[in-house]
Amino acid sequence: MFAIIQAAGWPIWPLLVVSIIAVALIIERSITLRDEKIVPRSLLEQVVTVYTRQGVNEEVLDKLGKDSPLGQVLSAGLRNHKGSRYVMKDAIEEAGRSVAHELERFLTTLGTIATASPLLGLFGTVIGMIEIVGSQSPTGTNPQQLAHGISIALYNTAFGIGIAIPALIFYRHFKNKVDGYVVTMEQAAARLVDTVHGERMDWSPPPGPAAR
Repeated sequence: MFAIIQAAGWPIWPLLVVSIIAVALIIERSITLRDEKIVPRSLLEQVVTVYTRQGVNEEVLDKLGKDSPLGQVLSAGLRNHKGSRYVMKDAIEEAGRSVAHELERFLTTLGTIATASPLLGLFGTVIGMIEIVGSQSPTGTNPQQLAHGISIALYNTAFGIGIAIPALIFYRHFKNKVDGYVVTMEQAAARLVDTVHGERMDWSPPPGPAAR
């Protein structure tokens, strides 16, 4: 491995740093973005049961808010359960935006790595081409410098693509998971609002003159 790094030249070092960051972010997001940590399966049913039996109090709300991101959203709604449906929904939406932002943490960095890695590889390729051109002289070609330039160009191109592909795959995967979590939390919050304020009635406009 050290021999490959030597053959790839100094342009490989930014790619190595970027690859370490990408691996760290992928591991961190894989540990964090798990169903049982974000949207516990039975949490909504437990909240509805507690609310129906004994209402809510500050201790229950604090415990719920610390349980999970879904708990934060439901807790924000229950803190406003005495208000109107719209007040409760506004509180839930505000909490939901904050939670969604937290769930997307580091995804922008991972997406940037997926985009920038091929460019860093291309930069290494250009450096290698410069080495190749420099190997030419009026007295002939320097074989050692020519081989080194080719190594720099090829290794950096391969490393850049090799980093970008998994980074892009995991970025798309995590982004899709976050979007799914947001939808699940919205559905759970809507059920909680219906439990507190009653089922929604589909609104329809009054009949026009022709219908009369």
